[in-house]
Amino acid sequence: APEMDYLTLGNIFKGLAASGSWGCFDEFNRLVPEVLSVCTVQFKAVCDALKAKAKRFILQGDEINLDDGVGAFITMNPGYLGRSELPEGLKALFRPITVMVPDFMLIMENMFMSEGFLEAKKLALKFATLYALNKDLLSKSNKYDWGMRAIKSVLVVAGGFKRAEPSLSEQAVLMRSLRDTNVAKIEGDDLKIFMGLLVDLFPGVEVPRARDYQFEQVLVDVMEKDFGYTNDPEGYLLLKITQLIELLAIRHSVFLMGNPGSFKSAMWRVLRNAKTKTGDKTTVVDFSPKAISTNELYGSVNMATREWKDGILSKTMRDLGLIPDTYPKWIMLDGDLDANWIESMNSVMDDSRLLTLPSNERIPLKQHMKMIFEIRDLNYATPATATRAGIVCMSDKDGIQWRSYVTSWIRKIAFTDAVKESLQKLVEKYVPDTLAWLSKSAKIKVPLFDIALVSALCSLLDALLTESKVEAIEYWFVFCVIFAFGSVLTEVDGNDYRKGFSNWWKNEMKTIKYPSRGQVFDYFVRDV
Repeated sequence: APEMDYLTLGNIFKGLAASGSWGCFDEFNRLVPEVLSVCTVQFKAVCDALKAKAKRFILQGDEINLDDGVGAFITMNPGYLGRSELPEGLKALFRPITVMVPDFMLIMENMFMSEGFLEAKKLALKFATLYALNKDLLSKSNKYDWGMRAIKSVLVVAGGFKRAEPSLSEQAVLMRSLRDTNVAKIEGDDLKIFMGLLVDLFPGVEVPRARDYQFEQVLVDVMEKDFGYTNDPEGYLLLKITQLIELLAIRHSVFLMGNPGSFKSAMWRVLRNAKTKTGDKTTVVDFSPKAISTNELYGSVNMATREWKDGILSKTMRDLGLIPDTYPKWIMLDGDLDANWIESMNSVMDDSRLLTLPSNERIPLKQHMKMIFEIRDLNYATPATATRAGIVCMSDKDGIQWRSYVTSWIRKIAFTDAVKESLQKLVEKYVPDTLAWLSKSAKIKVPLFDIALVSALCSLLDALLTESKVEAIEYWFVFCVIFAFGSVLTEVDGNDYRKGFSNWWKNEMKTIKYPSRGQVFDYFVRDV
C-alpha cells in the first residue's frame, strides 16, 4: 500500500532474509517513489549477500542471519492512477517474466471433471465459445469480465447445481449456471445478444430460474410494510434482490452498480430485514470511504513514534471477525470507486480474503462476512478490481423506479380513493412525455435523474394540494409539473431551454391552455 514507508519494508526484507522465505509484493509500484528508491538499496544488500554466499550481513544497521532460500517476486500494472515508475536500479534486480493468456478451454475441461461432469470436453467447448463470442459481440463495457475469475464462479455454481439436482441434464445445468451468474450485470441490447447466444449454443434447453416463493413473499412483506415501498408489477426489485442473493452465495465481494435513485440501498436493506425476519440475523456496517482519507480508512503508522493507529475498515473487519456466531456480516462501502482506496482492497477481494495493513497485520474476511460496494460506475476502477467482484446492475431506463416512487407516495397521502386515482392518471398523462422531452431535447446544467425530478413534483404537490383545491386538481398538477421539471432548465451554450420547454408545453399539452403571451413560468394558479 502507498502508506508503507521504508522502515516497514526494511523489516519485511529482514524477516524474509532470516527465515529464507519468499515474499510476493503485489502491485509493487503503488509504493511512493521515495520508498522504492530506498527499497533498491535494501534489496541490493540481500542480493549482494547471496552472491557472496555470506552467512550474516548488515541491513539498515542491523546484522541479520541469511538463509539462502530467500526470494522476492513482484507484480505490477503500470499506467494507472497512483502508480509509480520503478527506479532503474530496482528494475535491474528483478528478472521480468511475461505471462501469456492460458488455454481457458483446457482449464474448463479439468474443472468440469473435478466437479463431476461426464461431458466435460463438450461443455468446455460450448463455455469457451460463449465467452469468446461475448468478448467480441457485447459492448466494451468495463463491468464485463470474461476471464479466469468469472469462469471459476460459473463452474462453482454449475457444480452446486449438479449436486443439488442430479436429474437435470449436464447441458441444462451449464446453461442455467451461465445464465444465472451473468444476467445480473448485463442489460439493454447486450442482454438480447447474450440470451440469443445461449439459445444458439444450447438449442431446445429451457430451464426455469430457481425461485424460493416463500422467501420472495417475505421480501414483498418487508418491502411494503417495513419500508412503504411498492413491489412493481414486473417484480424488478425482487429480481435484483434474488440476483444479489445468488451472487453472495458464490462471491464475497459484490458491486451494486447504478445511477443515484436506482434502488441500490433499498435492495440490501430489504434483504437484510428479510434475512433477519427469517432467523438469519444479519449485521450491516455501512459508511462512505470517500468521506475520509485513505489513512483514516485503513489505518496508518505515526512516522515519529512508529505507533499504529487503526482505520475505520481495519477496526470494523477485526471487530466483526471476533463476534463468535456465524450469522451474515456485511461491510457496506457506499461511495464511488477510485484507484486510491479500492486497490488496497485487492487482497480482500480475491481468494486470499486478507486485509494486509502497513503495520504488517493481516485481518481475515471470514466465510460468513461479505464486502458490498454501492457504486455508480467502474470508470475509475482498474481491471484488477473490476474482475474481483460480482456485479448487480440497476437500470433506471424503463422508469420502474420513479413509477414505484409515485405509487408509494399516492398510497401514503391522505386523500380519497377518487383523488388518488385522478393523480395516478395525471402522472401517466404528463410525466413520461415531459421526462422524454427533457432527455432528448434539453441540456441540464446540473445533471439530474428522473427520480429526483419526480420526487420534487411529489414534494410540490404535498405542499400545495389541499382538500379545497381538489376540484381544480389538474390545474395544480400542471403547475407543479412545470415548476418541478422546468425549474432545472436554463440557458446552456446559447440555447434557452426554458423557452424551448415553454413552447413545447404550449404546443403539446392543451388540456390546460396557457396564454400565448409570455412563458408557462409566468403564470400561477389563483385561489378562488
